[in-house]
Amino acid sequence: MEEQVSRLAAKVQAKLEGLPPDRRLLIGIAGIPGSGKTTLARLITARLNAARPDTAIAVPMDGFHLTRAALSALPDPVNAHARRGAAFTFDAAAFHSLILSLREPISNVVPANPPVPVYAPSFDHAVKDPKENDIPILQTHKVVVVEGNYTALAKPPWSSAAALFDELWFVEVAFDTARSRLIRRHVKAGIAADEEEAGRRADENDLVNGREIVENMVPVDEVIHSIADDNWV
Repeated sequence: MEEQVSRLAAKVQAKLEGLPPDRRLLIGIAGIPGSGKTTLARLITARLNAARPDTAIAVPMDGFHLTRAALSALPDPVNAHARRGAAFTFDAAAFHSLILSLREPISNVVPANPPVPVYAPSFDHAVKDPKENDIPILQTHKVVVVEGNYTALAKPPWSSAAALFDELWFVEVAFDTARSRLIRRHVKAGIAADEEEAGRRADENDLVNGREIVENMVPVDEVIHSIADDNWV
């Protein structure tokens, strides 16, 4: 893993050196559930910030989950809640709007009137719903790493958002490795009561979504191999 992270961080750093002052470098990280997208995003941003503080920020797609109330308002609310995490249970239009806003030129800082950050939503696991405007993306954040299942999905409007990234990466993982990780994750987070229930959720939702992701992907710039060890979670 270290070799891959070092190479990717060096690649981003090289692109950053030639970046115009008013532009951000946008990197999208896609992959099936349990592939290690979040881990990679955190490692890359940490590496970049160690070299130059406050240069990079990781933004998860989780904040674009539809709220439980919105799921209940869909035509088939039972299925919507059961399939939470599928592409149709996200606010794809809002995600596209965020990426569009990040593509806008960065304004110059005026000390008496500092620019307003671009805000992204987060996901509050305690209440199991998104939290609006919770992640401030500052002017100093010249690298924004956006990670999520559908960052490279070849279906509109996801595909329109994908076209706005400077780099698209895909974290590749064996489905059985992802399944093992998801079972542990669901039990630890209290999403499932035990491993049996967690396995059913993985098989009936997460890995179904995973197959859609793998079968409907736009071209990517990098394929990162997520190996079966405890460093990828």
